[in-house]
Amino acid sequence: MPKAKKSRISDLDNPEWTAEDFARARPAREVVPELVAAMRRFRGKQRRPTKRLISLRLDPDVIDHFRARGKGWQARINATLRKAAGI
Repeated sequence: MPKAKKSRISDLDNPEWTAEDFARARPAREVVPELVAAMRRFRGKQRRPTKRLISLRLDPDVIDHFRARGKGWQARINATLRKAAGI
């Protein structure tokens, strides 16, 4: 069976981007911030909730300590509490 010749389909309504197009592009959060904010607001229900939401009061220096080390600070607090509890 002969190989089919690959053809490039052209979409005039959606042309391929040029280097100039990429240079002019701006993040969606700059162009339509209200839309981005609305999308981030709705996370949706977890498939398998493994954690429970609680309110916990911590000293400001404890929070600052964990937050200073970047993303994942809540997970690090959880790991520290598990270790302290011996679980």
